[in-house]
Amino acid sequence: MSRSRSRRLGAGVVATTAATIAALTAVPLTVVAAPAPTHAAAARDAASWLAGEFADGVLPGPFGGPDWGLTIDGLLALSATGVDAPVRQAATAQVAAHVRSYNSLDDWGIPGFTDGGSTAKLLYAASAAGADPTDFGGFDLRTETLSLVAGADAGHQRGRITSRTTADTGPDASNAFDQSFAVLGLARSGDVPQDTVDFLICQQCAAGGFRLYPDTADGPSPSCDEQAGATLDVDSTAMAVQALLAAAADGAAGATAAAARGAAWLVAQQRADGSFGGSGPTTGANSNSTGLAGQALAAAGRDAEAARAAGALAALQLTTAHGGAAAADAGAVAYNTDSLTTAVASGITDTDRDQWRRGTAQAVLGLVQVPLGRIGLDPPPSSPGPTPTGTASPTASPSATTSPTPTGSPTPTGTAVPTPSPSATTVPSTPSAPASTTVAPGAAPTTPGLGGLPTTGAAITSYVLIAFLLVGGGVLLVVLGRRRAA
Repeated sequence: MSRSRSRRLGAGVVATTAATIAALTAVPLTVVAAPAPTHAAAARDAASWLAGEFADGVLPGPFGGPDWGLTIDGLLALSATGVDAPVRQAATAQVAAHVRSYNSLDDWGIPGFTDGGSTAKLLYAASAAGADPTDFGGFDLRTETLSLVAGADAGHQRGRITSRTTADTGPDASNAFDQSFAVLGLARSGDVPQDTVDFLICQQCAAGGFRLYPDTADGPSPSCDEQAGATLDVDSTAMAVQALLAAAADGAAGATAAAARGAAWLVAQQRADGSFGGSGPTTGANSNSTGLAGQALAAAGRDAEAARAAGALAALQLTTAHGGAAAADAGAVAYNTDSLTTAVASGITDTDRDQWRRGTAQAVLGLVQVPLGRIGLDPPPSSPGPTPTGTASPTASPSATTSPTPTGSPTPTGTAVPTPSPSATTVPSTPSAPASTTVAPGAAPTTPGLGGLPTTGAAITSYVLIAFLLVGGGVLLVVLGRRRAA
C-alpha cells in the first residue's frame, strides 16, 4: 500500500508587501513529516524477526521437523516486506525441492495422493515468489492445479479444488482457504476459470461472510445459504475477499460484488480496538485473524478499518524498550494479549515459539497491507526516515491519500513466537526509478516507485519567491482594476 500527499499553497490578495514579508520571515515554520505507511517499519521488524527463525530456508513445525505450509507463510511475509533476500531465495529453493513432501503423502508411505489445497497454495507461492509455476521443482503446478478442479460432471461441486487419490484417505477436506488459493494461484499464473470463482462465491452467505467448509454430515451443500446454521468465518472471508479481487482483476464475473459484500461483513466484525477473532477455538481476538482481515480490508479499499487492524497488531508486537524478558525477540507479534503478557514477564519458551512464528507470519500481512494478489508484483511499502528539522510553509496543508491495490489472499492462520536472530538481515526493496521524476520547485524529492512519498518539507526560499510574485500580481490587479474603473 502506498501513500502520497499533496501540498497546496493557499493565497489571497495580499494587502501590503510589508505584511506579507513579515508573515513569512517572522513566524517560525515547522517541517511536516510525510504520512507514510504507518506500520511499514513494524512490518519489516516483524519480518526480520521471522527471517531469523528460518534455518537453511525452512521454518520448523511444533515438533521440530520442517513445516512446509508455515515455511510458505513465512516466505510470503518476507516477500511482502522485501526483507532478507537470501532467506527468501533459500526458502523458495527449499519449497521447490519439497513439493511432494507438502502436497502428497509420499513421505508417509501412502502413494497416489495429491492434496488439492496444498497444490493450489504451492502454485500461488511460486508465482508470488517470482518463480516459474509451470516448472517449480520440476512440477507444472498450474496444470496440476487445473487437473484437480472438479469438472461439469461434479454437479454443484463444479469448480471446486479437490484432492486426487488412489488410496482410502477419507472424504475430501478442501475448504474455503484451499479454494481461495486455487483462485489466487490460477489468476497469478494465467487465466482463472470462471467455475473456480463461481464455486468460491457459493461459499458466501447472504450476510456477506464466507463459511470455512462446504461439507456437512450429509455431504457437500450446494451453497452457504443452503447449509442450515452455516458458521461464517473471518479468516475464510478475508481469504475469499482477496482471491475474488484477484479474480476480478482477471475479468471474472461476479467477483467484484462478492468481494465488496465480504469486505462489508468484515467491517461489521471488527472490534472496538481494531482486532478480529476467528471462529470455533479462535473466536477470541488474535493476530492471525486480525492480520488476514486487515490485509483484506486494505485490498478492498477499506483504509480506515485496515489501519485500525494494523494498530491492533502493532499493540501485540514486542519491542526492545517494552519487551521485558522477551526484549531480545523484538519484532515478533504475539497471538493474543495473554501470550504477550506471558512473554514480557517470562520470555518466549521453546514450547511457545511455534505459536509466535505463525502469529507473526500473518500479522506481517496486516501490517504491511500488500494484498496477496499483488505480493511479488508491487514494491513493498517503505516508511520515511526521521523527520528533519527545518522550516516549511505555514500554509502547507498535508493530506494523506491511501491507494490500496485490489487483489491478494492471505495465508492460513496459526500462532508464532519471536526469537532474536542476529543473522537476520533486512534487505529493503529498491524499486527501479521511473524514467523521469518531476519535483516541484523547492519541494523535497520523492521516493520513486513508492507512490511519491515526500521525505522532507518544502524549502522556505520558494515560498518567499512565491509571496513576492503574489504581491506583484496583487499590485498589478489593483492597477488594472483602477484603469478599468476609470
